[in-house]
Amino acid sequence: MTIVNIHQAKTHFSRLVGAVMHGEEVIIAKAGKPAAKLVPIVSSKPKRKPGALKEKIRISKDFDASLPDDLLDQFEGK
Repeated sequence: MTIVNIHQAKTHFSRLVGAVMHGEEVIIAKAGKPAAKLVPIVSSKPKRKPGALKEKIRISKDFDASLPDDLLDQFEGK
């Protein structure tokens, strides 16, 4: 963990962000007292893995076939 004052943080902001991106925490102090903390953003969403459901999902050959007339009438409120 690195502690820097506000002036140093403004002067070396890019370097500090780079350090944070590599997992380091940076504390920014004002008048010697901690005021803020820079920490990396942790992605809560897992990365998408294409093909993960391959051969686990099956689509019926008639999935796009027309619906029966009585069911269509129900949807249309007839």
